Amino acid sequence: MTRSILPLFFLILIFSCETAEEQNPKKPNVILILADDLGYGEVGYQGQKKIKTPNIDALSATGMIFTNHYSGAPVCAPARSVLLTGLHMGHTYIRGNDAMKERGDVWDYAKASADPNLEGQRNLPLDTETMSKMLQRAGYKTGIVGKWGLGAPLTDGIPNNLGFDYFYGYNCQRQAHNLYPTHLWENREKIPLDNDLVVPTTKLDQGADPNDPASYAKYEQNEYAPDLMHEKAMNFIVENKDEPFFLYYASPLPHVPLQIPGTDREGYISELGAEDPYDGKQGYFPNQFPNATYAAMITKLDQQIGEIRAKLIELGLEENTMIIVTSDNGPTYTGGVDFDYFESSAPFTNGYGRTKGFLYEGGIRVPMLVSWPGKIKQSTSDHISVFYDIFPTLAELVGMPISEEMDGKSFLPELMGKEQEKHEYLYWEFPETGGQQAVRMGNWKAVRQNIVKENNLNIELYDLSADILEQNNIAAQHPDLIKKFEEIMAKEHEVPVVSTFRMAALGD
Repeated sequence: MTRSILPLFFLILIFSCETAEEQNPKKPNVILILADDLGYGEVGYQGQKKIKTPNIDALSATGMIFTNHYSGAPVCAPARSVLLTGLHMGHTYIRGNDAMKERGDVWDYAKASADPNLEGQRNLPLDTETMSKMLQRAGYKTGIVGKWGLGAPLTDGIPNNLGFDYFYGYNCQRQAHNLYPTHLWENREKIPLDNDLVVPTTKLDQGADPNDPASYAKYEQNEYAPDLMHEKAMNFIVENKDEPFFLYYASPLPHVPLQIPGTDREGYISELGAEDPYDGKQGYFPNQFPNATYAAMITKLDQQIGEIRAKLIELGLEENTMIIVTSDNGPTYTGGVDFDYFESSAPFTNGYGRTKGFLYEGGIRVPMLVSWPGKIKQSTSDHISVFYDIFPTLAELVGMPISEEMDGKSFLPELMGKEQEKHEYLYWEFPETGGQQAVRMGNWKAVRQNIVKENNLNIELYDLSADILEQNNIAAQHPDLIKKFEEIMAKEHEVPVVSTFRMAALGD
């Protein structure tokens, strides 16, 4: 009698366990990879021909490619603020790259390297609601590896106070202008590195031969920050493999300066052929092979993404992990990067005034893919999305409520192949590089330039369906649309708390 009951008991037990697991599935891990200044046209799946990105391309073949995705801002700090808060640039606290110069000589790289009181950018307030805080409440272990830029080391605005259990990397964007820095930060501790202090404006020695590799030795030292960060990111995945985790991998690549271990660029040197050295006249380190180095920096990022995916497969986590790969803004126009050679912002307009720092398409439309094998089908989406949508998307993914004041809309339905709510319009403002505002509404794009510099409130209007280069201003032909855009710009702009970000012409 006992023998006949036991098999039935075990069947019931097994069925009960399976049912419980089906009813309470393990929450998906999330890895958000944010490249730094990676242009829309600088990855293979977007048509790049000279730079190899096989791992990103392979990842794109497993998930959804977004062709109409936008950063929240055209430069580092405000883009990251929009990303983490789910608030657009008319509402988020950080609206520019504010060094808080009232602290002292913050632009002196050497002084800031030695004194944490001079390091870092203006901080998000301690009570700011962030994506990472939300995920902590949902039971996630949260980590950021890479570049922070939203609060100086000795302020409340460090990552550990804003929802991250673990942090390793650059606190300060200015310190990230050397990829062989003297230190990085791990949580609240300053970690010294085996590198000498070399200030980013350091030129070649007088009389040095620019065609001699030995002339550049001081720019390649012992500990390469992107490699150190990558090791910490991999460790974070392994250490948290048994619980749901969120990894915000804010890589400093491929942001200039042009620096990479020499062995990583050898293939590109032979492949791309002879080129003129970059002399560092724009404030970044000189480089003998600028094109080969820049291409190698993107390929380095690609290799690291491939290693992350391989680790997930090894640990049996790939099918329970959503990976998002995007960029904080459009490509740079300085530091020795030849944006025309690489067609960095293709199919948009290249160059200063049209890429990083500006609200034209090349400055804010960025590559994005989302991969989650078994859940997201391989496809290409033209859904118009933006950084401030990522917070509500992840909140819906893990079943957490969000504030009604949030500007974003979850695009999880789009990822799952369901009916997707669309934005009526997207909004940006930026008080730097002259002062700017922009709105996208359907295929219409409205842009204001020189709001601060010239008190200009005139609106340029472009039809992106016919003029992707934004060269034919048709504002005069559509007065009713211009009035609508004026109303949107007035409605979405709130006076910034920080006076540095105010624009007098908007009534601030």
